[in-house]
Amino acid sequence: MTGVNAPRRRDVLVAVAFLAVGLLVHHLGMDLVLGGAGADTPFGIRVAALAVACAGQMFRRSSPWVALVVVTGATVVDMYAGLSMPVLMVFIDVLFVTSLHGSRALHRTLVGAVAVATVGVTVVVAVMGDWRLSFYAGLQVFSLLVVPVWWATNVRQHRESAEQITRIAELDRRAAVNAERNRMARDLHDVVAGHLSAIAIQSEAVLSMREGDPETVRTVLKSVRENSVRSLTEMRMMIDVLRADEPVDEPVAVRLADVGRLVESAAAGGLEVEFRGADVDELPVGVDVAAYRIVQEALTNALKHAPGARTSVVLERQIRRLVVVVRNEARGGPEGSGTGLVSMAERAHVVGGTFTAGRDGDGDWVVRAEFPL
Repeated sequence: MTGVNAPRRRDVLVAVAFLAVGLLVHHLGMDLVLGGAGADTPFGIRVAALAVACAGQMFRRSSPWVALVVVTGATVVDMYAGLSMPVLMVFIDVLFVTSLHGSRALHRTLVGAVAVATVGVTVVVAVMGDWRLSFYAGLQVFSLLVVPVWWATNVRQHRESAEQITRIAELDRRAAVNAERNRMARDLHDVVAGHLSAIAIQSEAVLSMREGDPETVRTVLKSVRENSVRSLTEMRMMIDVLRADEPVDEPVAVRLADVGRLVESAAAGGLEVEFRGADVDELPVGVDVAAYRIVQEALTNALKHAPGARTSVVLERQIRRLVVVVRNEARGGPEGSGTGLVSMAERAHVVGGTFTAGRDGDGDWVVRAEFPL
């Protein structure tokens, strides 16, 4: 039996069970709800009403409207002959299940119908008889009609709330995946653009030297090798994180304390770099990595857009913040795509810092980032 037919099969089994229990109740003479009223009704009519009600009960999930119409009709006939317990049980079950699994329109219709029926019976009994009896009549109708629909409404609301929570959790999961992809894209840009751009610029500098100093060539090639090794190391660590079966913390491959290597690499590429450092020990990991990447990207941009320019890197650690400033002469080189600036700004903002980049009053290009400590 397929998953689609399983609910229909359960409904058929439930209807058969109600029919069997109902026949037993009839046989034991415990079937009449209204006492002796309708006691002279032929047994065949009772069984026929029960059978029709159980036949409609088989459609309580697949065709709720059909089930309601058939079971309600059988209940009205049975009520006219003297309401019996087996038919009443089938009616309450169908009322509950159709309220729970039916469409929103059907559910609203049932809520309005049982409310009108309860008030109507109460008012009719109060007008036609003793007003005190109307209270008990209304209470009986409430327990038979309103309680199943009310209970189904509560279950339905809890189910819909659980579905909404599941959808929200799925949206949060997708957002987290997208955020992780963006982070990995940013890291890949920093690694590839930083190290490989420096390698390309330094290699071009060596190739353009006609009669270069062997020591200078050796220094440049050493820097090229160091950039290549560090780039491969960082990319392998990122791939290991992606391949891990269990979530792991991102390995910290770079620290601001290693910024001297970036300065040496930039100097080997032709920049005149002045470096003024500060105590960068025991920085928060997020700030440490973000500050390093910003210095790396700023020096890479200087190499690409202002080759040979005078450049300064300043790290200033204050009481509650770390300030990073990279300044270089603007040579009017070709404009970039802006991806590097976006990446630097994102890194600063992720750890609660600020970022600015642009020309100052002297025409130099200044990158400035401040991080809270």
